[in-house]
Amino acid sequence: MSENMNENMSEGARILLVEDDRHIRQFVASALESEGYRITTATSVREANLALGHNAPDLVVLDLGLPDRDGLEFIRDYRAWSATPILVLSARVLESEKVTALDVGADDYLTKPFGVSELLARVRAQLRRRQDWNEREQPLIRFGDFEIDCIGRVVRRAGESVHLTQIEYRLLLSLATHPGRVMTHRQLLAQVWGAEAVESHQYLRVYVGHLRQKIESEPARPRHILTESGVGYRFQP
Repeated sequence: MSENMNENMSEGARILLVEDDRHIRQFVASALESEGYRITTATSVREANLALGHNAPDLVVLDLGLPDRDGLEFIRDYRAWSATPILVLSARVLESEKVTALDVGADDYLTKPFGVSELLARVRAQLRRRQDWNEREQPLIRFGDFEIDCIGRVVRRAGESVHLTQIEYRLLLSLATHPGRVMTHRQLLAQVWGAEAVESHQYLRVYVGHLRQKIESEPARPRHILTESGVGYRFQP
């Protein structure tokens, strides 16, 4: 497909802009709208999740320093069920901070202050990748008597809410979004706790045990969260 055809397909793309600074939000929104993109804005993770419940965007442009939760937590939760590209706009300039954002699931990172031309070029690049992926997102995951509402971050069993800690929820989501696939210890640790925890296999084993107590009818004989000895775990719907 030619570059011109790609750009034409990107016109009218839906972009969710999550930025609490009013001036930057207006500046970025204006720049994107001038290119024909349809912009929805949010000033917090809560508002971003509400927006996701109404319309699935083609791209998320995200500030990390949000008032209610850190943007890294939003990336972890969203990436667990969505392949939509995420472009981070942040004043955090340390290399380690950029690496962390990319490790948890961001697709690109632009440091503030930035120019309009570079911003638009990075947006175009991410939208081209989005067109190539053409993946279906699943904000609701069902297995057995359970339902995971990925937007509401709620797990229900036969319609009743199941209390999970934040870590337990992330672990379940990481497994349930890859049904039938063996997830290694390293992959799960990186997705749930971050790249710095990839060797903490015993830590993972403890939390899998906690999760089985809440999910499995017979935790000692699990049906959904299966152990692949010496490798990791596999989720069976």
